[in-house]
Amino acid sequence: MKTSFTHSIVVSLLLAAGLLSTGAHAATQASARAGSQAPDKVNLNTADAATIDRVLLNVGPSKAEAIVAYRKEHGSFKSPEQLALVKGIGLKTVEKNRDRIVLGGSAVPVRPHPAPVARR
Repeated sequence: MKTSFTHSIVVSLLLAAGLLSTGAHAATQASARAGSQAPDKVNLNTADAATIDRVLLNVGPSKAEAIVAYRKEHGSFKSPEQLALVKGIGLKTVEKNRDRIVLGGSAVPVRPHPAPVARR
């Protein structure tokens, strides 16, 4: 009787350890997938407040509206650092979002057209 009880405990511990390691492995994979995805980008010169709010970290609806209002009043952003001129946004917020900020005409990178092939 003592042997079957010990056997049951050992089997239970092994099952529990297996379930824990499987859960940890799944969490690690999910974390790796999330970390490997490139963050969304936002064009500060064309995006609406809702998009700015969704993409930028530590920027809520009111700060996003302030960004749009600043852009309307002062014109296009020439550098990401100019974002710190908007009331309520500091350089730390700019640094956290540097890889999410796009300036210019389009948030989607433009692929260069291949050079034409010379024909003989």
